[in-house]
Amino acid sequence: MEGFRATGLFSKTDDERHLAFGWAYVFEDEGQMQVDHSGEFIDKAALPALEEAAYDYVLTSREADEMHEKLEGVAQLVESVMLTPDKAAAMGITTKRYGYWVGFKVQDAAVWAKIKDGTYGGFSIRGVGDREKVAA
Repeated sequence: MEGFRATGLFSKTDDERHLAFGWAYVFEDEGQMQVDHSGEFIDKAALPALEEAAYDYVLTSREADEMHEKLEGVAQLVESVMLTPDKAAAMGITTKRYGYWVGFKVQDAAVWAKIKDGTYGGFSIRGVGDREKVAA
C-alpha cells in the first residue's frame, strides 16, 4: 500500500531541552489506512485496543528504551496524544492524519547524540498484539 509512512519518524526535536516529538504510529492518512515498516496495520475495529495500550503506557510506564534493549534511563514521556477523528473534531483540529503522537525527554546523552546524527530516525513501539492474516 502506498502513502504516508511517517510512523515512527521524528517530526521535531529541541536541542536545548533534549526533546524529541513525532508520530509513534499513524493508522490513517488522507483517508487511507497506513501500513507500518513491518508490513502490519491497525484497522478501525482495532483502534480501541491501540488507544487502551497508549493509555496504559501513560499510566504505568512512560519510559522509553533504546532499540528495545537498554530499558532504563533512556528517555521519559512528556507528551502523549491518541488522535482519532472524533478527538480532532472535538478539538477543532482539521487534519487528515490520525494516530499516536508522542514526545520524549531524552536523558541518555549517547542516545541524544544518535538522534542528532541520524542514527536513530524515529520511534518504535514495542508491544504485543493479536495478529490476523488478511488477503492482499
